[in-house]
Amino acid sequence: MTLTAKWRQWLPHLGIALVVAYCLAPFYWMLVSSLRSTGDIFSTSLFPSSVSFENYRSVFSPGQGFTRALLNSLVVAGITTALSLLLATFTAYAMARLEFRFKRLILTLIIATSMFPVVSIVVPLLKLFTDIGWINTYQSMIVPSMSFTLPLAVWNLTTFFRQMPDELEHAAMVDGCTRGQAFRKVIVPLAAPGIFTTAIITFIAAWNEFLIALSMTNKPSMQTATVAISKFSGATTYQTPFGSQMAAGVVVTIPLVVMVLLFQRRIVAGLTAGAAK
Repeated sequence: MTLTAKWRQWLPHLGIALVVAYCLAPFYWMLVSSLRSTGDIFSTSLFPSSVSFENYRSVFSPGQGFTRALLNSLVVAGITTALSLLLATFTAYAMARLEFRFKRLILTLIIATSMFPVVSIVVPLLKLFTDIGWINTYQSMIVPSMSFTLPLAVWNLTTFFRQMPDELEHAAMVDGCTRGQAFRKVIVPLAAPGIFTTAIITFIAAWNEFLIALSMTNKPSMQTATVAISKFSGATTYQTPFGSQMAAGVVVTIPLVVMVLLFQRRIVAGLTAGAAK
């Protein structure tokens, strides 16, 4: 094999390695910085001179309330994902299978709503939720979060349902099933990979949400993890707690990484399902 042929063979692998390194570099630096001591936090070395867990101890100290913030994030992201999937599954099925007027326009409007910046809805919702007494409640974070998770879920599942053959439902209905039974007993089980993938994407979006949670809560006990990290305080007035913030960032990222690693086969199956009929 000539040198040029070898180079062409390894060039795609080199490109993939560069992309992976570019994507993982910030996370690596966050991990390394979280393991540095306070006096070594501004070091630019690739490895900490001495591994220290003082930043993690600071994050989980009782005064920070970070454990409660993690629980709040789990509740908000979990309920947002569950409600979005429930509504999106029925909506996407109707968009993919049923024929009615203005269907394309409705789908376009659903997608268009997800394009509005979150800051554009925060102010009116803040006024509304203040009037009805929803400030510092879970629903004040869940309902606005669904404004971007629900359109995302509808779009993903509509595409997935469209790729499933119509003959599946027809065969079930010939065997005596109603359309609802065919949907519940045949379509939903077969659509599980796509639903599961959508659930992962939706959960990650809700877990990382910041602006809504920051605007709708002012009690430390109701803050989510992303808001709690932004409000970490240093030992003195003018000290920025970079080490604690890096450690908290690692803690917040770990559940997402574990989830993707555990369910990567289902995610890949959901992303590739329906590629060939």
